[in-house]
Amino acid sequence: MSFPEARLIKTNGIELAVHEAGPKDGVPIVLCHGFPELAYSWRHQIPALAAAGYHVIAPDQRGYGDSSKPEDVVEYDIHHLTADLTGLLDHYGIDKAIFCGHDWGGLVVWQVPLLHPQRVAGIIGVGVPFMPRGPVDPIELFRKAFGDRMYIVNFQDSHEADEVFDSDPYRVFDVLMRKNPVSLEQFLKMPTADRVPDLVARVKLGPWDSPRIVSEEELRVFADTFRRGGFTGPINWYRNWSRNWATTAHCPQRVDVPALFVRAGNDLATATIADLEKGMAACVADLECHEIKDSGHWTQQEYPAELNAILLDWLARRF
Repeated sequence: MSFPEARLIKTNGIELAVHEAGPKDGVPIVLCHGFPELAYSWRHQIPALAAAGYHVIAPDQRGYGDSSKPEDVVEYDIHHLTADLTGLLDHYGIDKAIFCGHDWGGLVVWQVPLLHPQRVAGIIGVGVPFMPRGPVDPIELFRKAFGDRMYIVNFQDSHEADEVFDSDPYRVFDVLMRKNPVSLEQFLKMPTADRVPDLVARVKLGPWDSPRIVSEEELRVFADTFRRGGFTGPINWYRNWSRNWATTAHCPQRVDVPALFVRAGNDLATATIADLEKGMAACVADLECHEIKDSGHWTQQEYPAELNAILLDWLARRF
């Protein structure tokens, strides 16, 4: 099965480029990509899920690909992002769906049952665990722990990243889409100063001497798409981190639908939040956890067969 063509669907006042596969009467599952990715990141999962009878809906989310790119930063907050997804359900006449997210898409889908509980049948988090709202603005914590060069903090304070990334999208993905040069264990033994995640500096330095996890053709799909659309919309998701924290104080911090978490055992990007997985059971009532031990951050592209097996097994048992 080739990667399905996108069509523009109106939702929540914007248009999303949506890739769809599988029978319309199948159990619906919405696949939500991370940063800086596309629905194309799920190219290995879409055919497997469709062949198993699921109705697969994979959008290029707000700010990405050929989807709408509002100028106002506030229009990328968690309320807009989750409403985009429930709006897709409205378009298809779907009452409830399973939401599956990786990276930033994972952060979003864990919030859907808190903000729109009536629209959720189940949740799958790939790489990013459920993180209940803390007592302090996360940006303050990131700044205190890692300083101003930490990429999430840097995104708040300037447009340096937009300019650097926009200047050479091919280089961005050539840097990012590679296996880790060190193991997670080695990474955690490094001095704290050497573990500051500075994406701007990383892109400027160039790629690690480690294998790519995508082909040249696949890399160019990402690079060419971001060359057209730029990085500002995706980075604006990060610029709402404080706003998201401030505007969700009223939300219950508990997930009551069946949930699956797939941890990437060698993910340097989530090394600082790995311990939060241990507390998930207190906040997620019906939780099943699996680990793909050798996977780096880009799990669905680096270990697609292993992830597909976990997804299909859990979905068959629970849905």
